Amino acid sequence: MKIIRFTKGFVPAIVVSGVIILIGIVSFIKDGFNFGVDFRAGLIQEVQFAPPAFSLAYTGYNNATISMTRAQIDIVVSGVNVENTTHTFPFAEYSTVGSLATALSSIDGIAVDTGAASAVSTANLIQSAHGSPKLSAVPYVVHYLPPGSPVIPIDEVRAALSPLGTVTVQVLGNDEERRFMVRMEDKEGETVPTEAVVAALETAFGDDSVAVTRSDYVGSRFSKQLQNQAGILLFATLILILVYAAIRFKIEYAVGAVAAIAHDALVMVTFICLSNMEFNTTTIAALLTILGYSINDTIVIFDRIRETRRIYPDSPFEDVLNRSISETLGRTVITTVTTMLAVLSLFIFTTGSMKDFALALLVGMVSGVYSTIFIASSFVYFWRRKPRRSALRAN
Repeated sequence: MKIIRFTKGFVPAIVVSGVIILIGIVSFIKDGFNFGVDFRAGLIQEVQFAPPAFSLAYTGYNNATISMTRAQIDIVVSGVNVENTTHTFPFAEYSTVGSLATALSSIDGIAVDTGAASAVSTANLIQSAHGSPKLSAVPYVVHYLPPGSPVIPIDEVRAALSPLGTVTVQVLGNDEERRFMVRMEDKEGETVPTEAVVAALETAFGDDSVAVTRSDYVGSRFSKQLQNQAGILLFATLILILVYAAIRFKIEYAVGAVAAIAHDALVMVTFICLSNMEFNTTTIAALLTILGYSINDTIVIFDRIRETRRIYPDSPFEDVLNRSISETLGRTVITTVTTMLAVLSLFIFTTGSMKDFALALLVGMVSGVYSTIFIASSFVYFWRRKPRRSALRAN
C-alpha cells in the first residue's frame, strides 16, 4: 500500500483554513446571520393566490364550527341543551363544488354562496388557516386553485407588500402553485398585525383572492431565548466531545478532535454568511449532524493511529500518522461519497428548508473529512513534536 505524506500538507492546510475562517468572521461581523423566523421576532405566513370557491354563513341559534382537511369538510353544531352534531362531507362522495354546496346548504342555518363553477372538482379546494373556524353571519371563504391558473411573478408580490416596510418573500413549490412565504420583522416597539399581509395582497390582487395556509408569530423574547439556547447547545456539544475524547484517548487527541469540529462549525458559519442561507432550527440540526459525522471520522483515524503505534513502536510518529491516514483513506472516501449521494438526492428533489439542510450537509461533510485529516491530525502531530524540540534545545 502506498503511504501518502499527509504531514507535508499540514501547514498549507492550516493557512487555507485560517483564511476561510477569517473571511467568515469578517462576513459575520459585517452582515451577521440571515436569521429565520425561529430566531427573529416577527410574522411568517405562507399564502396561496386562489379565488373563492364558495363561502359559508351561519345564522342559526347554536354554535357552528368548520374544519377542513384534504379529504373532507366537517361542520360541528353545538349549543345549550343541544347535543354536538358533526356533519361530515367527504370529497370522495361530493366530488364537485356544486354537489358539496348543495349538501352544506342542508344544514339548518347554513347559507352557501358559490363563486366557482358547479363542475369544479373538490380536489382543487385549499385548506386555509385564515379566519376563525367559528361560523357566523360573516362569510367564511373556502378557496380553490383552478387548473392552468396564470403564474404570479414574485416581483408583483413584493411590490404589493412594499407599503408594509421590509418584507421578505420566497416562492414555495412550483410557480404554477402560486404559493409564497412572507416574513415580516417586528419594528422597534411595534408588533406586526397578522392581517396586514392579507390586506395588502387583497388590495393589489382582489378581495378574497388569498388563502393563508400557515401563519406563525414569534415574540422578541422567545426569539432571543432560542438564539441563546442554540449557542449553549453548540458549546455543550464541544465540551462533551472533549470529555469523551479525553477519556478514550490522550489529552492531545481530545483537543485535536475539538479543534477539528470547531473548525467545521466555523467553516459552516463562513458558508452560511457568504451564501446568505437562512439560519433557523433546521440549520442548527444540520450543524449538529455535521459535528457528529466529523467526530466519528476523527475517532476512526485516531483509533488507527493508536493501533499502528502499537504495531510499529519504534517508528517515528510522523510515519505512524501518515500510515494510519493512508490506511483509512479508502474507507473515509467510500463512506463519505455514499452518504453524499443520499444527501444529494435530498438537495435535488426537495425545496425550501430541506434543500438548505441538504446543501449544508454536503458542505459540512467535505469540511469534516478535510478537518479530520488536516486539522485534528496536524494538532496531534505538532503537539507530539513539541517535547522533541524541547529535548533538542536542552542538549
